[in-house]
Amino acid sequence: MTEKTLVLVKPDAVERNLIGNILTEYERNGLKIIDLKLLQASSAMAEKHYAEHEGKPFFDRLVAYLTRSPLAALVLEGENAVERVRALNGTTDPEKSGDNTIRALYGLSLSENTVHASDSPESAERERSIWFA
Repeated sequence: MTEKTLVLVKPDAVERNLIGNILTEYERNGLKIIDLKLLQASSAMAEKHYAEHEGKPFFDRLVAYLTRSPLAALVLEGENAVERVRALNGTTDPEKSGDNTIRALYGLSLSENTVHASDSPESAERERSIWFA
């Protein structure tokens, strides 16, 4: 089934000039970039994006990280895009991610893990509405 999903190339990756490398991985794996923009996230956008974590001890750190410098937001399309992108990204902790996943290759730590991807088609729709309103 053809799906659309949201990916954020997070500030740590943008700061290290990794946007092109990361986009290449998605395209090399048959996913199509159908929307893309570089932006400085506002606190309101980051808070809405991470709304499910509001009230947790790490919420403010997440918002600060996502707003510290520009990020790249993109929409990818392809067969089973949500599941495929999450597999390409690897687990949240780069040290526990599979070989050759984006996070294993480029992630710095659990908190600076280079990319975000929607975890379901429903989340993808909600998140796309935040970043591509």
